[in-house]
Amino acid sequence: MLQTKRLETAVGFFLLFSIGALIILALKVGGLSVYSGTKGYWITAVFNNVGDLKVRAPVTIAGVRVGEVSGVHMDPKTFKAIVALHIEKAQTQLPADSSAHIYTQGLLGSNYISLTPGFDDQHFLQNGSRITNTHSALILEDLIGQLLFSLKSSDKNKSG
Repeated sequence: MLQTKRLETAVGFFLLFSIGALIILALKVGGLSVYSGTKGYWITAVFNNVGDLKVRAPVTIAGVRVGEVSGVHMDPKTFKAIVALHIEKAQTQLPADSSAHIYTQGLLGSNYISLTPGFDDQHFLQNGSRITNTHSALILEDLIGQLLFSLKSSDKNKSG
């Protein structure tokens, strides 16, 4: 009887531990934000096209993660995408003339934002600042369409 009770208790603890490990794994794989509770500041950037940029996408400088995308919405007047970025508190010396680029991780990977620091050593980005020097995402379908169009045009010029 006592042996059975110990075995049932051990199985119960193992089951609880396994469920806890699965929950932690699911949260890690699901991309739960590590920046949600950290201090920092918010800035915005205006893009013509954000491609498939998603909330919680990384924001990097020189490949080092310094923040994340906290929101993406469209300006109803200009029809441009406004991206809200949360930047770590440690990054307080980003020049105000910095630029933002949307890149793709690998050939078919997810999009992320790379900040390129500018040269203004007197003015820095702070809470509520806006980056206006931006470079939109390259859309693979657009590039293929342009290539096909240029090939078709060159064929017409050769035959005509």
